[in-house]
Amino acid sequence: MTKPTTPNIQLLLAHPAHFFGLGFGAGLAKKAPGTFGTLVGLPLFLLIASLSFYTQLAIISVLFLIGIYICHKTGKALGVADHGGIVWDEIVAIMLVLTVTPLQWQWWVAAFVLFRLFDIWKPAPIRQCDAKIKGGFGVMLDDLLAAIYAIISLKVLLWLSTQI
Repeated sequence: MTKPTTPNIQLLLAHPAHFFGLGFGAGLAKKAPGTFGTLVGLPLFLLIASLSFYTQLAIISVLFLIGIYICHKTGKALGVADHGGIVWDEIVAIMLVLTVTPLQWQWWVAAFVLFRLFDIWKPAPIRQCDAKIKGGFGVMLDDLLAAIYAIISLKVLLWLSTQI
């Protein structure tokens, strides 16, 4: 890797991979770019929310696979494989969480908070994967794992809400 670069508007517009990797500009946020990237995923999910569950999964899978390239290319340009400004991984991961989230604002807030919690906390095996698996796949994988934790937690909360 080269010397680390701070993401800026020039980099954002230099290549389509950077535009997507930096979350259409959300990754340029000075503080909490991952949170801003996650927020970008919410309206993007609404674009596919009316589609069948399996179609949503197919689209998100394609976005994940494309994300491997996008994150790798943007990481190389920034000089840091998993630079905080790269938020495509958060965008795709929150979209996955939303596939199983009721279309009600309270549940969307819960999904958002749970995903951010696991993405920041990185419980095992997320932390180990993050440390060992590098490149675009590693960037995408740790957020996929955080999404899985969030989905499990959300499902437990949904189940508990029906038991009360």
